[in-house]
Formats: sequence, structure tokens, C-alpha cells
Amino acid sequence: MPVAPDYMKKAARKALDIREDLVKSRQYGTLVGLARANQIANGDNISLDTLVRMRSYLLRAKEAYSRAKSKGLTAENSKAIGAYLLWGGPRALPWVQTQINKLQRR
Repeated sequence: MPVAPDYMKKAARKALDIREDLVKSRQYGTLVGLARANQIANGDNISLDTLVRMRSYLLRAKEAYSRAKSKGLTAENSKAIGAYLLWGGPRALPWVQTQINKLQRR
């Protein structure tokens, strides 16, 4: 099973650290998103089923992330950006797709 690359680990860890410092009402991420961030940041193996769910989330959330970035927002002041970083950040989607393709060829 694949393990997330360092750039995804850093994005997830950054989002977790920022989230921890935010007041409760400004915190982002669902229980699933927090579990995924910890899985990524810890370098745990990621199953094909999880990769498929990651792709689904990253595709759904990509537009909200892009809109927030275009407004100059950051993970400190945008739940959309913070949540997206929990899942590995903007470079995660191509990596996830590549891993899915590799695993499905087996």
C-alpha cells in the first residue's frame, strides 16, 4: 500500500497545527478529515478504498479551495483551505490518481 509523499505529509501536519491554534468556532475538518490528516501526516499506508475516497473529496473540494486561494485567504482564515490541506493539499489529487491507477493495474 502506498504512503503519502513528504509534501502531502507537510500539508496535513500544517493544517493540523494551524487548526489546533484556532478558536473552536474557526476550526475546520470533519472527523473523517482529521483521521485522514493524521493518517497522511503519520506516514501510514493508504488503501485503495481510502485513495478512492480521497479522490472524491479532493475533486469535490477543489473549487472551494481555489476560490478561497484566489481571494488571498490562508488556512488561518479559510475553512475551505484548511480542510483541503488536511487531505494533503493541492498536490494530493494527482498523486492519489496515480496511486489508484497503479493499484488497479495489479
